[in-house]
Amino acid sequence: MSKVENLENIIDRFGPHTHDAPIDGWQADRVIDKVVPTHCPYCGVQCGMNLLVEKGKLVGFEPRYDFPVNEGKLCPKGVTAYLQTHHPDRLEYPLIKRNGKFERASWDEALDLVVSKFKQIQEKYGKDGLGVYSGSSLTTEKTYLIGKFARAGLGTRYIDYNGRLCMVSAGAGNNKAFGIDRSANPWTDIPLAEVLILAGANCAETFPILNKFLWQQRDAGGVWIVIDPRETATARQGDLHLQLRPGTDVAVANGMLHVILKEGLIDEEFIKSRTNDWELTKAVIENFTPQMASEISGVPAEKIVQAGLLYGRAKTGMILHARGIEHHSNGVNNVLSYINIVLATGKIGAPGKGYGTITGQGNGQGGREHGQKAEQLPGARSMYSEEDRKHICDFWDLPYEEMPAPGVSAVELFDKMREGEIRGLLSICNNVMVSLPDINKVRESLEGLDFYVNIDFFMSESSR
Repeated sequence: MSKVENLENIIDRFGPHTHDAPIDGWQADRVIDKVVPTHCPYCGVQCGMNLLVEKGKLVGFEPRYDFPVNEGKLCPKGVTAYLQTHHPDRLEYPLIKRNGKFERASWDEALDLVVSKFKQIQEKYGKDGLGVYSGSSLTTEKTYLIGKFARAGLGTRYIDYNGRLCMVSAGAGNNKAFGIDRSANPWTDIPLAEVLILAGANCAETFPILNKFLWQQRDAGGVWIVIDPRETATARQGDLHLQLRPGTDVAVANGMLHVILKEGLIDEEFIKSRTNDWELTKAVIENFTPQMASEISGVPAEKIVQAGLLYGRAKTGMILHARGIEHHSNGVNNVLSYINIVLATGKIGAPGKGYGTITGQGNGQGGREHGQKAEQLPGARSMYSEEDRKHICDFWDLPYEEMPAPGVSAVELFDKMREGEIRGLLSICNNVMVSLPDINKVRESLEGLDFYVNIDFFMSESSR
């Protein structure tokens, strides 16, 4: 039976059905008062979109064809993003828990309660009796304000953000290798790469719009090498899949670099003029054979050799990775091992040559770069640098001695709550009961607080 002959059955099963229509119809002829160009708030691709406003109410969206990243396309998250604004479950007023139940409160009542409780806690336990835990789905301006509020307003050292579970390994690796926490290339460089390595990144399902650049690279004759423990949709599309054991990225990367070194495919001039400590790295790599890498990772040695030759012989090449290589206790080393391949071959700093991390949250970069990170001040300045601390103190008109010390990581922040050092928490734009490891410890941390404030659009597991 052909698809056309089966059309009635398909419609009967999947729709559209007349009973799916809204009570007042689809209103396709409605008159829109205002079109607001903006971005999807979800992942780091930040696709452009137009929001449609009617009588002050957000009623829909339209493709934004002028935005070069997505050119009007949106994934399912982007298509439904506008529905959050007037969603029936969205919280529109403060709730205060009394006798175990949430009751509606006025903004004045809620804010007065927060101020009163925060003052009580700090008078009794000191400024570090309060903690702030934030998120990376906030705008850059908001992340800056939260960091400033914690340090200059509350005077607490205890602030961190949920990017600690996301891209901190990538940021630390970038800082160690390049001296800056930034990607080296725009998305438009991807199609210019002869060979593209995707490590711990399933773009086909998690960054579907970004996939267009991958297919442009393929259409131009490029090759994909996918490094992932799972046979993902992206891995199935790749030319070569290195299906390693979880956590063995360093072995695979070192094995590939060994092949590149032995075949004389390194860029001696680039190494000499642009890198440090190559001889130390070389001494390790010379002994890290594909066979050794295979024994550790489970990837056949011949595939490691093939991957090394493909990337090493290519005139242009890029390495992209996502959380798959970063969410490990050795995440920074995973990141650095792939950067070593990039630097040893000199494939960076030119069109089609580069390296980048694919950001998961909407503003992962701004979240850590503008003051929410425990050890970082706005502008990617370090809490450990006297010069950086002084610069921010001058900018904030804050006495130098009042700038708090560096804080602790997200997991350690919640340890401090269980230990009784942190007695109150302001949590913004995150859901720790879902995202942090060991839910029982997280629950114990929250339930042991004297006062807990959660700021969110919806009643999440953490809000309850």
